Amino acid sequence: MDRTILHCDLNAFYASVECVFNPYLKTVPMAVAGNPKHRHGIILAKNQLAKEAGVKTAETVWQADRKCPGLVLVPPRHDEYAKYSRLVNDIYQEFTDLVEPFGIDESWLDMTGVLHLFGDGRAMADRIRQTVKERLDLTLSVGVSFNKIFAKLGSDYKKPDATTVITRDNFKSMLWPLPVSRLLFVGKVTQKTLSGIGITTIGQLAALDKESLIALLGKTGGMLHDYANGIDESPVRSAYADQDLKSVGNGTTFDRDLVGFQEILSGIMPLCDEVATRMRKYGVKCQVISVQIKDPKFRNISRQKTLSAPTHLTREIADTAMELIRSAWNDKAPVRSITITGSNLVSSDQAVEQLSFFDELDTIDRQRYEKLDQTVDQIRQKFGKEAIGLGGRIKSEETP
Repeated sequence: MDRTILHCDLNAFYASVECVFNPYLKTVPMAVAGNPKHRHGIILAKNQLAKEAGVKTAETVWQADRKCPGLVLVPPRHDEYAKYSRLVNDIYQEFTDLVEPFGIDESWLDMTGVLHLFGDGRAMADRIRQTVKERLDLTLSVGVSFNKIFAKLGSDYKKPDATTVITRDNFKSMLWPLPVSRLLFVGKVTQKTLSGIGITTIGQLAALDKESLIALLGKTGGMLHDYANGIDESPVRSAYADQDLKSVGNGTTFDRDLVGFQEILSGIMPLCDEVATRMRKYGVKCQVISVQIKDPKFRNISRQKTLSAPTHLTREIADTAMELIRSAWNDKAPVRSITITGSNLVSSDQAVEQLSFFDELDTIDRQRYEKLDQTVDQIRQKFGKEAIGLGGRIKSEETP
């Protein structure tokens, strides 16, 4: 029996959340955009009125203003978007425990095992759309199909606030005429390569000999050939399944260039705090700390260090990051952005501290900082993330 897979895609998600907070924004062309003064002047999302005026995601604010004079801009609130993403996925969980988020505004749902409770795929999709609309005032486009790839194509097929069902009987007529770029994992480079041999539609890709595609694109070619022909057995990964977490990182572009190690330290402290806090939340420690620095001309360097003992302590991550920066960066050179990453993760319960004479922190210091970080976590959990922070923070816009 075929599976019943749904792909749920929140329409104009960032903009829609802003309209929930301010219903007036539904009546005017509006967009969520980074502040040009912060060097993030890019359109992140737009409402339907702005879309009809020609405004596009990822274009610059000044380009959007030229197309749509009077466009109302609002700054992004990533914490709120993350909150609403969780609320939407909580609703999905009421219908099935097989929910796999795909970015902040998309999720796959495997409904195969609950068909007897909610009806066929279309009925389930319509019920989920209605539930999300009633509770959160957000709309969804939902694709329903027998595999994940076609379900995603279905959610893209008709927007906004629509359900599209793609079956074994209709997928050739519906999907094969579409541009090949609509197929998941066909990026600009792959699209250009395929165009070079005359492949511009999904149907042409499906008709091409599989071995020829493998010769052209490697294993990816074989995968895309299968996808175009409706062959995809990849499972919807349960939200409760163990996640294969590879690293935890945080990056930011500063409002102004930082010069000197003292300013750089102030700039990285919130990043190290966020990375450490998330690792403690996930129950992991990192064995490797990496730093990436970018200057105003977008030249960058990357450095990393393997620790003698795994850590999730803010102080230890910050000390190591500054050690890497001091060894590789001229303190008179301006810094535009910095990213701090912890990798080679191990479970906190299983992390064995191989203490030595060369330890970054001795045992007493480590225990003291561990207790301090735990206290900060408890305060934030009780009173909110902004209840307690670090001194000397340099203003910036964090990478979403």
